[in-house]
Amino acid sequence: MDGDDEQVLRGRVYGAEPGHPGPLSGQTYVELVGGPLDGLLLDVTGWTQDEINTGVALETELGQFGPGGHTLYDPRPGDPGRFDWSGDSP
Repeated sequence: MDGDDEQVLRGRVYGAEPGHPGPLSGQTYVELVGGPLDGLLLDVTGWTQDEINTGVALETELGQFGPGGHTLYDPRPGDPGRFDWSGDSP
């Protein structure tokens, strides 16, 4: 992915419908930092604190393993608004 692709993703919500890529009011989001989904927002509305503390494995074809692969993000200590990339998984 090049810089132009990264700018297109920035501020969009992971998994959102193509016609409605931006955040919705009343929802809670964290920013994904680093890795293939850098700059995307992840909707964590309704997640428990335990679910947030666990981090996520998100499906993406942009990671090291291509289609069917996952990219891993963990909550950033001391910054509840960001999840940091920790690697990719098949």
